[in-house]
Order: sequence, then C-alpha cells, then structure tokens
Amino acid sequence: MELFKKKKLLPKTSAVIVAAGSSSRMGSIDKQMIDIDGMPVLIRTIKAFENSVLVNEIVVVTKEEKIPWLKKQLDIFGIEKVTNIVSGADTRQASVKRGVEACSENTDYYAIHDGARPIVSTGCIDMCIEDAFEYEASFPAVPVKDTIKTMDKDGFVASTPDRSTLFITQTPQVFKADIYNEALKKAVLEGKDYTDDCQLFESVGKRVHMVPGEYTNIKITTPEDIVLAEAIINSEV
Repeated sequence: MELFKKKKLLPKTSAVIVAAGSSSRMGSIDKQMIDIDGMPVLIRTIKAFENSVLVNEIVVVTKEEKIPWLKKQLDIFGIEKVTNIVSGADTRQASVKRGVEACSENTDYYAIHDGARPIVSTGCIDMCIEDAFEYEASFPAVPVKDTIKTMDKDGFVASTPDRSTLFITQTPQVFKADIYNEALKKAVLEGKDYTDDCQLFESVGKRVHMVPGEYTNIKITTPEDIVLAEAIINSEV
C-alpha cells in the first residue's frame, strides 16, 4: 500500500456520517447529543474521521432541528473537515443519498458511518479506506461470539448456523463512489429500500471485501450502551 502513502496520489474520500435516526430505544433522549466522557456522541464520532489523513471532507446527515446545535459543537471542538450538514430523510437509504449528494463532485470514495458509533478508531477507518482503494468496497466485521439459532414461526429452533461463518457487520463501509451512485440510482428506480449499504452495493453485482473490525466499535442504541461506551473509553485495554 506504499502507493497510497503518498498524499498526491490518494483518491479523494468523503466521509458521510449518518445521524438522522429516531433514537426510539433511548426513550426521549437523542443519543447523538449524549455526553460521553466530556464529548457528545456525534462529535466524538466525527473527530475520529477528522483525525484520518485519508478523509478529505466530512458530510453529516442529521435531523433538521439539530443542525444549529451541531454547528455550534463543531466550533467548540475545533472540527474543520465538515463541509456540509444536511437534513435526513424517512429511511436510512434516503438519508445516505442526501449525504452523498452533498459530497464534492470529485469524490472517489464514500466512507459511510453510523453517527452512533463514537468509539471507532481512526486506524479502523484508515484500514477500511485503504482496503476499498484495492477492492472497490470494504467494511469491518467481527466474529460472532455466541451460538446463533434461527427460529420457525412456532418458536422452535429451525437451524443452528455454523458460527465460524457468521460475522457482526460494523461501519465505516467504504465504496467506490461511481459504483455506489449507480447502485443508488438502480434502487430508486426499482423501488428498493436497503437498510445496509453493503447490500445496496451488492445489488449491482459487486462484491464487498471484509477487514477485521473492533469489538469496541459498538453502536449506541440503548441506555446500557452509554455505560459500556464510557467504560471502553476510560479503559486502558
């Protein structure tokens, strides 16, 4: 990968941070605004991409009413790579579409990330981006630790998949921009609405390469996740 270490030869990568969800499982609390060890969840997420030398710009997709708050937080924490903040849509796919449309026209790769994954390391981000430079698309994943069962409609076990073949998908998911845009256009024309960006990319016959993820790259979904995130951040492990 020495080729990609020379900045003048780097493809242009735009990070799209998706933070427009309803936070329904957090009760009345907006998880993006929750303070974790002195920093809001969304800002901590953005800073991980701010610190990546492979990320040229950051576009944030959030709720319309949160945009003034976010602009203020970007100033407070000295974040400079955010070039656009756009309001989200009714579905994840539609929200991501708004995000990629707000990226620079000369963007070569999109690095799409959940705003509620604030502990992603810059190392993981860089690894996914470099891997996508080679394979056109890349995402991080970790092996499933527990035995998984599939159930029938009556509540009985239908099958026990081989655990060695199962992985937990994480973000960032990085894609070659022109192919991703082609996949988005096809999905809209066919009335498809994918909840997973890799699945969208695969819909045009492309494969997505996997890299080792991080068990600490958790997604903040429930109140218990806040406690876990703070423990991870304050841990030396």
